Amino acid sequence: MGCRLIYTVKLKANGSIKRYKARSVAKEYRQRYGVGYQETFAPIAKIDTIRLLLSLAENLDWPLHQFDVKNAFLHRDLAEKIYMDLPLGCNLAPEEKNQVCKCIKSLCGLKQSLNAWFGRFTKSMKNFGYTQNNSDDTLFLKCDEGNITALIVYVDDIVVTGNDTREQHKLQKYLSQQFEMKDLGTLKKFHEIELARLETGTFLSHGKYLMDVHTKTRMLGCKHADTSIEINHKL
Repeated sequence: MGCRLIYTVKLKANGSIKRYKARSVAKEYRQRYGVGYQETFAPIAKIDTIRLLLSLAENLDWPLHQFDVKNAFLHRDLAEKIYMDLPLGCNLAPEEKNQVCKCIKSLCGLKQSLNAWFGRFTKSMKNFGYTQNNSDDTLFLKCDEGNITALIVYVDDIVVTGNDTREQHKLQKYLSQQFEMKDLGTLKKFHEIELARLETGTFLSHGKYLMDVHTKTRMLGCKHADTSIEINHKL
C-alpha cells in the first residue's frame, strides 16, 4: 500500500497560525475488506448532545475544559498485517530499495483507524468508572453522591464539564497517563463552534467557519440581497 505526506496549518481559535504539521498518511483505497480491515464504523459526537452540554454548563455555571489527544490514532495497535511503501524522501541504499514498512499502529488514513482509536478510548473511560451514554456513544458520564462529571469526545478533541472539579482533575491525570494529552484550557472552539463565555451569557458563533466557506467558494466580495421565501420551504 502506498502513502503520502500531508501538510497542515494548525490554527488557533481566533484563526491565527498556531503551528505547521506534516504527517505520513496511508492510501487506504488499496485496502481490501477482510484482508486489510474489518470494522470501520466509529460514532461522531452529535450536535444535539454538544448543545445540551453547553446549555447545562451555562445554566448551572459549570466550567468547560478542553483537551486534545496528540496523534490519537497511534494509541491503538493494529490487529491486521498491513505493509506500506516508505514515505517519499527516504534515502535508501540500492540493495534496500525494495524494503517496505510494517504498520504496527493504526496509522492515519487507514480505514479502521478511527474505529480502533475510539475503541481504545472507550475501554479506558470504562476502566475508570465512566458510563457510556445510550443515546450518544461519544458521551461518558460519572455520578457520585449528587456530583456529575461529563466528557464528550469528537475524534481527538475532548471537552469535560460538571460540578465535581476534584473528579475532573483526577480524570485529567488518568487520561494523561493513558494518552499523550495537551491541555487547551477553557473551551473556546469545538466542532467548528466558537464559544465565548461572558457575564451576560455564553456567545456561540460560526464566524470563522462561514468565512472559510466564503473564501473557498470565492464569495467574499459578493453583495447580499434580501430575497423573500416561504417559511419551511425545502430546497
